[in-house]
Amino acid sequence: MTALLVALGAAVGAPVRFLVGHLLDHRRFAVGTLLVNVVGSTLLGLFAAWSLTGHALALLGTGFCGGLTTYSAFAVRTHEMGWARGSVYAGLTIVLSLAGCAAGFVVGS
Repeated sequence: MTALLVALGAAVGAPVRFLVGHLLDHRRFAVGTLLVNVVGSTLLGLFAAWSLTGHALALLGTGFCGGLTTYSAFAVRTHEMGWARGSVYAGLTIVLSLAGCAAGFVVGS
């Protein structure tokens, strides 16, 4: 049952990630990839604050948030931007994603 819930959550999160990335990513700055990573991290912080476990965590945390966020696209976009812009993008993504997770946890507490 858990694997099915993870797959169901990812079946929603991954297409959302694809659409947002497709619509908002630009070669100069990948806004869509940044957005899905920050939103996914914020939601995961919220779910952690709610102490989701079992089936709910599998569906929403591992499945949806795991499908929504992306490390691979983040790495590719960072590399495509070159050293200077890519460094700014990587730093911004990491800081905003961590801040989003913390904010989600605070709001959910």
